[in-house]
Amino acid sequence: MMFSHNIIKNRILVVGANGMLGLRTIDFFSKKQNVQLLGCSIEENPLYKDVDYISCDISKRENIKKIISDFYPDFIINAAAYTNVDKSETERELAWKINVKGVEYLAESARNIDAHLIHISSDYIFDGKNGPYHENEKPNPLGYYGRTKLASENALRISGAMNTILRTNVLYGLAAQSRPDFVRWVIQTVGDKKPVRIVTDQINNPTFIDDLVQAISIVIEFRKVGIFNIGGQEFLSRFDFTSIIADYFNLDKGLIIPILTVELHQPAKRPLKSGLITLKAQTEIGYKPCSIIESLSKMKRELSL
Repeated sequence: MMFSHNIIKNRILVVGANGMLGLRTIDFFSKKQNVQLLGCSIEENPLYKDVDYISCDISKRENIKKIISDFYPDFIINAAAYTNVDKSETERELAWKINVKGVEYLAESARNIDAHLIHISSDYIFDGKNGPYHENEKPNPLGYYGRTKLASENALRISGAMNTILRTNVLYGLAAQSRPDFVRWVIQTVGDKKPVRIVTDQINNPTFIDDLVQAISIVIEFRKVGIFNIGGQEFLSRFDFTSIIADYFNLDKGLIIPILTVELHQPAKRPLKSGLITLKAQTEIGYKPCSIIESLSKMKRELSL
């Protein structure tokens, strides 16, 4: 029996739909044919229009179970996380409930209906002593946030649910209604002639949000499973990244003050020499990250600057 391709729809549930990545993911898939989309987030109301939304708390097992069994998604994109690295040191119970228990509940419900769970993880599972890192290098998180992200990966691995883990780092880009990302923060602060103190000793390959959404889309299209690193083309310090932003948007670079991470006296340790090698994603799923300049030019067009 032949089915028309037009009838076949992917049902996609975006968890954490009101966050920066969630909003951009909703925006991307809402423009696609043959997708039935549902967003859910902890807030009462969505920050987007014209796509179904339901309020959910992923740390409540029955809540998640009901949403997933009612909607019956083919794919679940978990863009929800407790991401405050410093507060994770003190708000450990909350961080664990969202980042680990929440993932366990999502995986359990996904397994029950044979849904494919796509989970976003972090380079903070590594200690940053000798990065950048391949997918199969031994994790050694420095802080509690990194420990929760590693625990979420391990929970998925033993869950029996079909899953894909996308590790990423220093996510930047635009999402309507979301809080400003690092680039917009630099543009606003330095544009207002205020100095910014930026670290010279944290090395990463910042990830453009649209590249991460693209990777999610490819995983869905080809039903790819496993762990993939998703990051940008260039490995550079946070200070150098800020200088590129300042150059591109004609900001006063004299306001960018170089400092070392220790000078910030943050509660949580940061991996310093980090970043993620994306060779596997490039060869196995055709991942093609933008250069920083390409991504800034896309942002500039969208911001109409």
